[in-house]
Amino acid sequence: MHIDIITVLPGLLEGPFSHSILKRAEEKGLAKVEIHDLRDYGIGKQKTVDGYAFGGGAGMVMMIEPIANCIDFLKKLREYDEVIYMTPDGKTFDQSTANALSLKQNLIILCGHYKGVDERVRQKFITREISIGDFVLSGGELPAALVTDAIIRLLPGVLNDETSALTDSFQDGLLAPPVFTRPADYAGLKVPEVLLSGHAAKIASWRFEQSVRRTHERRPDLMNGDFIKEKDDNI
Repeated sequence: MHIDIITVLPGLLEGPFSHSILKRAEEKGLAKVEIHDLRDYGIGKQKTVDGYAFGGGAGMVMMIEPIANCIDFLKKLREYDEVIYMTPDGKTFDQSTANALSLKQNLIILCGHYKGVDERVRQKFITREISIGDFVLSGGELPAALVTDAIIRLLPGVLNDETSALTDSFQDGLLAPPVFTRPADYAGLKVPEVLLSGHAAKIASWRFEQSVRRTHERRPDLMNGDFIKEKDDNI
């Protein structure tokens, strides 16, 4: 997978991609993330990338020409499955979207900034718009890093145990169950006996019941009414 991220603040993205799982994925040749400074494609001697909004109002707007120049350059290098724009008014990112994007080969992610991009960028180039929640940040760089992490960790071979991602929260529509490790007894707080039993079927049943309980208590919005009614007797 090749992910190209377009930004006016490339320094914000240097850290996330040089550590942990993302670094491991690149070292294994499973994914490549490249950061592109939009100012390299700016207009005139000042490499301008933003301008005042037509009609007035506070804040600057990212210009279409630098973005078009950058995307056109990248499209000469490879074909892209998606051109994604990180914006507060996009579709809220979730695990199913991460799963779908992990099946793609090449992605461009455009980080919004200032008051956003000229609307014609969205009309001409963008194929998918993503938000990470109903709040506003200074720019789309941190959201782009989050989305990239969520996608790349799903690629086969990235995680040491590939089954780990399959048991994450949201993969089956439920939150993950509680987890424990040594010691079995800490200051009177004991690990549930079933987890020490070695009985695989009972452990799986316990984990499922705990997932249902936790989801019911913390994120009831993830569960439809029929599912809650069916499982209430087990909670």
